[in-house]
Amino acid sequence: MIGGTESVRQVAGELLRIGAVRFATDEPFTFASGMKSPMYCDNRLTMAHPEVRDLITRCFTEQVASRHLVPDTIVAVATAGIAPAAWLAHHLRLPLAYVRGKAKDHGRRRKVEGELNPGQRTVVVEDLVTTGGSALDAVAAVREATGVVPLAVLCIFTYNHFGVCARFAAAGSPLVPLCTLNQLLDHLQARLPPGDAVLDALWSFQRDPGAWGRQHIEKHS
Repeated sequence: MIGGTESVRQVAGELLRIGAVRFATDEPFTFASGMKSPMYCDNRLTMAHPEVRDLITRCFTEQVASRHLVPDTIVAVATAGIAPAAWLAHHLRLPLAYVRGKAKDHGRRRKVEGELNPGQRTVVVEDLVTTGGSALDAVAAVREATGVVPLAVLCIFTYNHFGVCARFAAAGSPLVPLCTLNQLLDHLQARLPPGDAVLDALWSFQRDPGAWGRQHIEKHS
């Protein structure tokens, strides 16, 4: 699923370094699904760090090359996927389009913005994949617009839960993340002492996110 290049292995460390990964074990974050999490990865913060932008662009480029993907255009998932998709499209000298969460109710009433033509091969870019709903919706929109299933979906981070990889594989567009929760845990384990509350919470969440959320609710009810 994830390439073994040295630059890809740097992504987890850089996300931690710039504070994109936030922890909250007592007052956890809530996903759109309602599920609780002791951490959140805010990849929008990468926009403020040119060296991290360069790293992400390089990693995405390596993943495209190593998988022998030959896209005609790059497609972003709005809104947070637009920036990293633009970095990759610029580096590869390819056109860029993006998919809205829903079609506009005015103007041209489009869901796909930019030029996307029948028969074009695409790579979809998202910043964060949790359950995969938004990115899979973009895959469907691209397939409808081009008649071609996207070659892959690239993302900066995924928790790698909720059967996301199987869902993307079933849709015909494999998920290619640069960083997963397991990789973040590897970095944190080297930094934090055994028994650290954050580390323990993350390991518990990694094993069973639903059970961790239920236990938190019960503990604080």
